[in-house]
Amino acid sequence: MTPSQGGGTRSYYLAKGLAAAGVEVDMLTAHAENYYDFKIIDGIRVHYLPVSYQQEYGFLKRVFSFWLFAWKAKNLIKKLPRPDFLYISSTPLTTGWIGLWAKRNLALPYIFEVRDLWPDAPIQVGVIQSPILKKLLFRFEKKIYRHALKIVALSPGIAESIREKSPDSQVSIIPNFADTDFFQTTAKKSETTLHSLGLNSAFTIAYAGAIGKVNAVDELLMLAEMAASEGLDYQFVVMGKGTGLKSLQDKVKIKKLKNFTILPFGNKEKVRDLLSVADMAFVSFAHLPVLKTNSPNKFFDAIAAGKSVLVNHKGWVYQMVKNHNLGIYFNPSAPEESFEKLKAISENPRLLAQYQKNARELAEKYFSHKIAVQKLLAVLYPERFGKSTSDEAYILTA
Repeated sequence: MTPSQGGGTRSYYLAKGLAAAGVEVDMLTAHAENYYDFKIIDGIRVHYLPVSYQQEYGFLKRVFSFWLFAWKAKNLIKKLPRPDFLYISSTPLTTGWIGLWAKRNLALPYIFEVRDLWPDAPIQVGVIQSPILKKLLFRFEKKIYRHALKIVALSPGIAESIREKSPDSQVSIIPNFADTDFFQTTAKKSETTLHSLGLNSAFTIAYAGAIGKVNAVDELLMLAEMAASEGLDYQFVVMGKGTGLKSLQDKVKIKKLKNFTILPFGNKEKVRDLLSVADMAFVSFAHLPVLKTNSPNKFFDAIAAGKSVLVNHKGWVYQMVKNHNLGIYFNPSAPEESFEKLKAISENPRLLAQYQKNARELAEKYFSHKIAVQKLLAVLYPERFGKSTSDEAYILTA
């Protein structure tokens, strides 16, 4: 995805950075059309495979889409000029089929990027329950790690899990990054932007991202209810789509929350607009152990925009929020306590400004896309671009 399309842009920025450094890049991705397409975007040769996929798909339909993409990708790889290696990004884990096939049949090495721990995530969510299937998937996961030339993990927690499962694998950490060029801090909320979004200048907590089973966006309703009951001039804004959208809309309607706004899914420009008029960003996940390892785009967008963070789960992101004074922890088991902390921030502009300043500084120091690209170049071509820097910085940030 490019910024204008919406959705995740990690692969786009990494590929763009590689191309700018003189690396020839062919990107294989999917689109919802019923035909193959090819475009050159910012020096990247992008191949669009006709594979439909929606967040709203059920488990079996998702699995079929994953399998179909792997099958079509393998057929295309055989027709393309031979690359130095494949850089394969998950999720889903099924993209690993492509790497195993390429290594076995074409003697092509592959680097495997692990965005989420799979199959741990669907197992903990309860989507996969068969003991036999669990065993097969964990075996498949280890095989992918073992045969990869190198592995790129998106967080210290993911890297630790991979090293436990495959001790001999060479693992580097390249988190999602904060686009500090695209997102800029704003001293004052734009009246034009507020009007375009249908918002006002009240103290604003924003969420921009998926609205699904694992996102726990509805926990924000607790704070909205307490703010409404005290007559506080707060507004809570959610921008996104997903399987949980209808349920969230229904709850807002039932609770008659006039301080809670749900906006349609928007591209990255729309996310930037929303964050530019927000005071804090809500970063949330369901309370499952595997989700504590996540490296969520919504967090990195928030700190790039210089926004204080309200986080609902005690993982890597929580540690960064705590250790770098970026905001506060929302404990859904003790919402009143969290609400008092939120009120303290809203009533203290200097404290809010300091949290926001800390967020932007953290983004610039550790998480710019330029740092991520340089680290990836070092992982892929150490002789040409120098050895990869230590992962210690990412561990220390937490």
